[in-house]
Amino acid sequence: MSDPKPVSAGARWGDLKARVLSGLAMVAVGALTIWLGGKAFGALAVLVCALMIWELATMTEPEGTPRGQAGGLAALAAALIVFVLFQPGAMTRWMLLIPVVVGTLMPRRDRWVFAAYAFAVMAASYGLIQLRNTSGAMVILWIVTIVVISDVAGYFAGRMIGGPKFWPKVSPKKTWSGTVAGWIGAVLVGALFASLGWGGWALVWLSPLLAFAGQMGDIAESAIKRRTGVKDSSNLIPGHGGVLDRFDALIGGVLFLLVVMQFMRLPFGGM
Repeated sequence: MSDPKPVSAGARWGDLKARVLSGLAMVAVGALTIWLGGKAFGALAVLVCALMIWELATMTEPEGTPRGQAGGLAALAAALIVFVLFQPGAMTRWMLLIPVVVGTLMPRRDRWVFAAYAFAVMAASYGLIQLRNTSGAMVILWIVTIVVISDVAGYFAGRMIGGPKFWPKVSPKKTWSGTVAGWIGAVLVGALFASLGWGGWALVWLSPLLAFAGQMGDIAESAIKRRTGVKDSSNLIPGHGGVLDRFDALIGGVLFLLVVMQFMRLPFGGM
């Protein structure tokens, strides 16, 4: 058997321009809404949640499913998050499970995979809005920075260093070099935030754990794509694929923090 052809530099970095431009646009919109908070940030989070539910439903629906079902489920998810935000309480929060149940009862491939990931999307979306409302902009800035730096460090380290794959059966492109680079980048971000007085020094050890949770979120979405036979969750974002492809790590990170907050306060002062 002949050796595989080496990957050319052009092919290796072919998606970089579109990836960077799309990334800058997302950073600009995200930074503005994080700073504004309130309805602006909530509206963006609800929109992203709806698009992720739409992509997940589209990926897992069988062939021949009537057009519009995924869109209707996405609209239901968005409407219920908005309702729960305006009518907060333990009882209304249970309504966030309605899109999960309704989507699971629809014609569906991998029914329980959909249910588990749809629950993660709904919980993380609502949790992110609540984090911004209760803990301030700096917490969201920290989360997003960790996710972005971990992804960027992993992208460049994986392509420049290469080496053994992290989990080749699930995510063939991820390498150990990129994974570890993401952890190192996260530690540096945590130390920077603490040194600037934007948070406590606990961020130094919380940050790589958050990065790892984000990487696991990415792995989970990659596993779903492999099961459903798609390369990207959609083509909404040039260079990045779909919304789930871009925000899967954020889902993992936010879910991790929601668990952590059951045992400790995040080292921020509500800034």
